[in-house]
Amino acid sequence: MSEDERVQILLVDDQPGKLLSYEAMLADLDATLIRATSASEALEQLLKTDIAVVLIDVCMPELDGFELAAMIRGHPRYRNTAIILVSAVLVNDVHRLRGYHAGAMDYVGVPVVPEILRAKVAVFADLYRKNRRLERMNEELERRVQERTAALRTSDRRKDEFLAILAHELRNPLAPMLNSIHLLRSSGDPSQCGHAVEVIDRQLGHLIRLVDDLLDVSRITTGKLELRSESVKIVEALEYAVERVKPEIDHRGQGLSVEVDGGALVVDGDVTRLTQIFSNLLQNASKFTGRGGQIAVRARRSEGGVLVSVRDTGDGIAPELLDSIYDLFSQGDRSLERRHGGLGIGLTIVKRLVELHGGSVVARSDGPGTGSEFTVRLPIPTAIPASERSISSEPQVSAAQRILLADDNRDSLESLALLLELHGITVRTAVDGVEAVAEATAFRPDAVLLDVGMPNMNGYEACRRIRAEEWGRNMLLIALTGWGQEEDRARSHAAGFDQHFVKPIDPKALIGYLGRHFAKREELQQRRAS
Repeated sequence: MSEDERVQILLVDDQPGKLLSYEAMLADLDATLIRATSASEALEQLLKTDIAVVLIDVCMPELDGFELAAMIRGHPRYRNTAIILVSAVLVNDVHRLRGYHAGAMDYVGVPVVPEILRAKVAVFADLYRKNRRLERMNEELERRVQERTAALRTSDRRKDEFLAILAHELRNPLAPMLNSIHLLRSSGDPSQCGHAVEVIDRQLGHLIRLVDDLLDVSRITTGKLELRSESVKIVEALEYAVERVKPEIDHRGQGLSVEVDGGALVVDGDVTRLTQIFSNLLQNASKFTGRGGQIAVRARRSEGGVLVSVRDTGDGIAPELLDSIYDLFSQGDRSLERRHGGLGIGLTIVKRLVELHGGSVVARSDGPGTGSEFTVRLPIPTAIPASERSISSEPQVSAAQRILLADDNRDSLESLALLLELHGITVRTAVDGVEAVAEATAFRPDAVLLDVGMPNMNGYEACRRIRAEEWGRNMLLIALTGWGQEEDRARSHAAGFDQHFVKPIDPKALIGYLGRHFAKREELQQRRAS
């Protein structure tokens, strides 16, 4: 039995000989036995020590056992302490009733039978231990409830602040976009119109990144984000990241240098997510670096891993924030006057994505005004395939290709149709699922892009009907939707779609995908012909 489980038993009798006999009877109870030869001595011990059981002789000078029992029971600390009275006079109900009124819980008659005394004391000692365990459990539960309550309050406060920031950040790009649209409508100056288009493009990209970050946080925190791993050259992932962020860096007049120690740095990873990691770090560096500042990226091999560092000459990070900058809904500056926008979730995404790749990310800064550096470590694969993945120029879609677009949002439908036609593609359109199936039957396109949520017949059903036709079995069918969770992609696949694109779709990504698909199809047809 542990020391915490050991209990104190107080033996009270004015005759030392009886105390010795009680000790002998209770010696094997694994308890600390304390003697008291008078009521005053007993009270003194009770004030100093937590007592589990008090064994009191009724016939004592000064205060008898009944009076001592009543005094003990009257003390708040000992309201539940077990009191056992020992006396030869407790032979009738009157005496026993008096003992109960005094606070006794049990009685032992004289002559004392050792087995009976041991059994009664053991029962109350064990009950005391169990009550003490229960009290400790309750105390621990209360402590955890308090901690959890405090954590939930902090989390709720952060979420409230985050939602306020989200509303602010979503509205911010709308103002320059709206102004630019009015400028395009009212100005005939080519330079002003060109500037308006650049503003719309930049702010729209900002909006798309905000929404994508929110979706990624949801996927990561719910464990629904899956990596599509392959051999990826770090230099190529960095090129994609720089291409994505370079317009913002140039707009702020910042300098950017990229240094890669050798072009053979290869890791196993998802090229899209690796690009997202590096672009998020670059955006973070640019956002917190003033006009004319410098950003430096370096990739190198180190101790069985690849290190990619992004260093800037910007605001820096206070020491007390270095450990919390990756926390969800956490930002250093929450004031209305804060100089930098953003939701404060970019670094959360970076950390989670790096960890999904089996790596780590470390932030370093000498304090405010000294700049900061983020270093990502990624493991090097034990074996690198002979044919490493290479990101080359995307095949272009042949002008001979015919595509059917179906979407009940006419603005989205017409704008995407115009973009595809600019690439020489023949395009037909439909505004619901029924019309899409009819157009596909008559048009026999090479590819069909279906919005999922359409009236009359949704995109899933339209896909199934097209796929059921002989001419539609090998047709390229692409789902266009605002739903991008893994279960949404699985539902698209089950309906018969070949690909699942989340709105707003990047036209470059769509054209690239179509080009690769049609190039593979033509290559396969040539092989069959030969």
